[in-house]
Amino acid sequence: MPLTVGTMAPAFTAKDTNGNAVSLADFAGKTVVLYFYPKDDTPGCTKEAQSFRDTHTEYQTKDMVVLGVSRDDEASHKLFVEKYGLPFTLLADVDGTLTKAYDVDGGGYAKRVTYIIDETGKITQVYEGSNLNTATHAQDILASFSA
Repeated sequence: MPLTVGTMAPAFTAKDTNGNAVSLADFAGKTVVLYFYPKDDTPGCTKEAQSFRDTHTEYQTKDMVVLGVSRDDEASHKLFVEKYGLPFTLLADVDGTLTKAYDVDGGGYAKRVTYIIDETGKITQVYEGSNLNTATHAQDILASFSA
């Protein structure tokens, strides 16, 4: 079971595609879309990443940060970013620390779950299973903020 709405998001530090340390604390005061996905460059994960790519400007306009997380390493993330022109940060969770902390460990891969974390670090929305369509996921999240 993923973490629930109202829970404080676990603090983390992970490496991005360039090996730089990225922490949740770096985005204090902003809304963070922390989306976990199983594997780089697979059909569903690619559709989901492209949906965030195609709406990236709208996320920036709303002062929202998108962070993608999988168990893939930095080199895999770098190829995925370059192949699809992804303008947001991907985090490498090779040892599974983040997937375990956010309770999305699928046994060697991250389950497809997205957390919306508010400016104070509290989880305000959780998307998983049937309420997550990879092709429209990013637009669906934006729509919930426009409602």
